[in-house]
Amino acid sequence: MTAHDLTDALRGRLIVSCQAPPGDPMRETGTLVRLALSAVAGGGAAIRANEPEVVAAIAGAVTVPVIGLWKDGDTGVYITPTVRHALAVAEAGAAVVAADATDRPRPDGSSFAELAAAVHAAGALVMADVSTLAEGVAAAAQGADFVSTTLSGYVPGTPEQTGPDLDLVTSLAAAIDVPVVAEGRINTPEEAAEALERGAHSVVVGTAITAPTALTARFVAGIGR
Repeated sequence: MTAHDLTDALRGRLIVSCQAPPGDPMRETGTLVRLALSAVAGGGAAIRANEPEVVAAIAGAVTVPVIGLWKDGDTGVYITPTVRHALAVAEAGAAVVAADATDRPRPDGSSFAELAAAVHAAGALVMADVSTLAEGVAAAAQGADFVSTTLSGYVPGTPEQTGPDLDLVTSLAAAIDVPVVAEGRINTPEEAAEALERGAHSVVVGTAITAPTALTARFVAGIGR
């Protein structure tokens, strides 16, 4: 699938993030593959997955593109933090490699532009996970094929929010020619639809679809038990 074909395939569509945090009962490769297959059966146009082993397993099981990443750690730059991580994800079969593109230093000293160039040379596309408009503009200029709002609200200095940062979606869509992907705290179909109306090329939903532990905890909190 060419870059143009992939972009067209994701236009106006839902990407489902099939991940589970460390220690969660769902964090098992076979379980995540079944989640991905269920998401595709429901109409998901692509799957976002974490770690090379899981990316490879899902890529071998589904007929839609896989957006791969590799979370290493839980502070600073930890979403595909180095060129080594990015190339491992590409080699695992990801059509798109997602990586932190904030203005924080990367553990290997590389720039986002260097990571993007390495991934392109490996034959995959790059999704820049950003937290601000300035980071998205910079990532687009440095070779990102997609810019995602994934990290808005999760990086020190960005406002904490309970819902999706749709204002950032709007601002990015107006500022860059690269497709903008809305991701982060999208909890309802209505919010997903609004993200598209605001200019998002496609929408990523994870927890609200594929995280039974978090969803159960939300209900338990809601009933006060």
